[in-house]
Amino acid sequence: MVVKVLHNGNCSKSNAVLEYLDENGVPFEIINIIEDPLSELEIKTVLKKLNQSVFHIIRKNEKLYVEKYAGKNYSEEEWIKILAENPRLIQRPIIIKGSVAMLGRPVENVKYFIDK
Repeated sequence: MVVKVLHNGNCSKSNAVLEYLDENGVPFEIINIIEDPLSELEIKTVLKKLNQSVFHIIRKNEKLYVEKYAGKNYSEEEWIKILAENPRLIQRPIIIKGSVAMLGRPVENVKYFIDK
């Protein structure tokens, strides 16, 4: 089964997961969420596979979040729209295997997820 990786090339953790998958012969497809942002529907699908709310995948230490969104009370739907418009605010990498997904940090968790 090909694993999908929601990826940002500027993220060291995301790059580490790709390196791990490559070194271990795990077939994967890269989805660069910066160059090809997810739609609102795609974000909702990922959240279902993660079995998490949108609040689980927001990068709260990102400069854009701190300057523009911190302390504000947005609904889940509003956050999904914000993330679709600002993919840098999405935690990465997110690893998708069939109908399930996980945040790919730390890399050690990816091994368990892939082997399962």
